[in-house]
Amino acid sequence: MIRKIDHKNMGRGQHGWLDSHFHFSFAEYYNTKNINFGVLRVLNDDIVQPNRGFDLHPHQNMEIISYVVDGELTHQDSMGNKHTLKRGEVQYMSAGTGVYHSEYNLGDENLRFLQIWIFPDKEGYTPNYGDFRFEWEARKNKWMEIASNEDDDAPITIHQDVHVYALELEAGKDIDFTVANGRQAYLIQIEGNSLINDQSLETRDALESVEEDLHIKAESTSHFLIIEMAKE
Repeated sequence: MIRKIDHKNMGRGQHGWLDSHFHFSFAEYYNTKNINFGVLRVLNDDIVQPNRGFDLHPHQNMEIISYVVDGELTHQDSMGNKHTLKRGEVQYMSAGTGVYHSEYNLGDENLRFLQIWIFPDKEGYTPNYGDFRFEWEARKNKWMEIASNEDDDAPITIHQDVHVYALELEAGKDIDFTVANGRQAYLIQIEGNSLINDQSLETRDALESVEEDLHIKAESTSHFLIIEMAKE
């Protein structure tokens, strides 16, 4: 079973310096029928203006992944980390028993990034931070695994039975993604236009798949992220 999510019907948060599309209930957008998709709790597509950002704030018992689409994301936290990431690079924070962090755009251009929150498999982990500067070519016309649990060998390890992949697919090319029995996946069309199982997707659209394989054809060069997990 698949279901397309049109970005024009997503929740919105518009605050001048910040323009957000909310895939699930978050902040001022609340929909009792759209809280989560399995262990995926938050997916925000954020555009942050230069020299603005999210001030220091706390998190607890959540696995948080940030995927930079454009611009520069500067992270600082109470564990002493301070790093700046650019297009295609990824940071991970396990909030565990509690951590404070800030996220800023200190660059000259708008920052666009995907903010992803995943429920951990249990509470009380020791807080942890990491980032990975993936080569862009590693996702060209093939699935590049970004994160998974400790049973896999993805560059980023998270505390949940989840696999996160990125892909840039050139116009006219196609590729498959398997969603096995007992599994489900959430796909984000980050950039471009595609045809997926006869569904047309454009930039910022999403697709839910439950136990149904995906056949993806890029109508223009397309950039995707997939979060695959156990069926809800």
